[in-house]
Amino acid sequence: MKTKTEKQEGKKTILAVDGDATSLELVTRCLRERRFRVLPVSEASKALTVAGRTRVDLAVIGEGEDPERAIELVEQLRGLHRGLHTIVLAAEGSIDRAIDVVKRGACHYLTKPFAVVDLLRHIESCLELSPLPAVGASATKTVPVAFSCDRIIAHSRIMKEVLAKVTQVAATDSSVLIEGESGTGKELIARCLHGASRRKDGPFIAINCAAIPENLLESELLGYEKGAFTGADGRREGLFARAHGGSFFFDELSELPLAMQAKLLRILEEREFYPLGSNTKVSVDVRIIAASNRRLDQLVETGRFREDLYYRVRVIPITLPSLRERKEDILPLARHFLSAFCQSAGKPKATITPEALQRLQVADWPGNIRELENVIEYAVALCNGSEITEDLIAVGSPTKANGFKPLRLARDHFEKHYLTELLQTTNGNVSQAAKAAGVYRADLYVLLRKHGLVAADFRDK
Repeated sequence: MKTKTEKQEGKKTILAVDGDATSLELVTRCLRERRFRVLPVSEASKALTVAGRTRVDLAVIGEGEDPERAIELVEQLRGLHRGLHTIVLAAEGSIDRAIDVVKRGACHYLTKPFAVVDLLRHIESCLELSPLPAVGASATKTVPVAFSCDRIIAHSRIMKEVLAKVTQVAATDSSVLIEGESGTGKELIARCLHGASRRKDGPFIAINCAAIPENLLESELLGYEKGAFTGADGRREGLFARAHGGSFFFDELSELPLAMQAKLLRILEEREFYPLGSNTKVSVDVRIIAASNRRLDQLVETGRFREDLYYRVRVIPITLPSLRERKEDILPLARHFLSAFCQSAGKPKATITPEALQRLQVADWPGNIRELENVIEYAVALCNGSEITEDLIAVGSPTKANGFKPLRLARDHFEKHYLTELLQTTNGNVSQAAKAAGVYRADLYVLLRKHGLVAADFRDK
């Protein structure tokens, strides 16, 4: 008969910290029901004591009445357990606060009351992004890779070669450009690169160049002094300064406006800049990692991207293969997502029938890993038994016997058609398109990325 300790072997250990007894009890009960090992504590000092003597995979921290103390605890726990990710739960939330919390080291930020399924999904994504070494675990593989890459699923030769290259270049401080189609995992590779470098204990700051309005981009990157512009009510440290000693990740670099490209080039060359409204230079020591789902060399040829900046960021190029180029990884990835979604939905672990596996294997996957993840999530949501059958794999253009597409595919088809007409009508002007659609500009960019649409392609040449 197994002992209690033996039964807990292999379970992920989550440290739950919250001064609110009701909230702490709710989180503890929900996580234990999902077979996590939970260590509940009500005070930050106790949390540090527990974390100091026990291996912890993740921490869930309630802000309580002292939000700043919660962030200090995030930083202290990351000091005790290198690379430990945390999820912060707040009684009241704001976009600025969420951005600040994530910039200072948290993996996710949730506002109470929250849906249990959202918490579980965030937990799974954090555990996937930042694995911690198990006692006695070995990262040795046929192709040696850094431990920070160890949980990236790579059975295919082409993907193993990518991870081996990441491990090799991580030892340098050279700028890296990661190119690949949407949904291939560029940010995950960037985090792997950071985690394998000498900067692994420093900050990893990421920014999506397409999601921040152009008029706010410079102030976000460089920071500003009080009174630098209308609405600047106080001093704000820029993202570059916060990344000092770590890595800075530019996602969708191709969407960076030309005016900002020139300023970024100067920063990369001099490693110093003036915050807006300041006469004092700030020096930074950061490694630049950039990503793009568009060929920057082609954008250089059309004048949409600066050639000098292109060669500055593309010191070491890494190209991620599409999912159709790494067919050997499709089934392992599908089984990984299946296990995660069954757990988050509170359903018994399901299996995939041979016919469904075949359907997955022959699909073209234009949306790559992200599309595969969505397909498996859809299948789990509609599965009523213990098997994922072929009819639940909504990939490609399947139709039911009655001629109807699954609702998700029909909705996606309408959404893409709507966005295409919207961009054609507005000549690729995202601001006008967002206004016409009644959505925020950043949200529109999210939809465009989802469907692989690029606003610039709809502008008059």
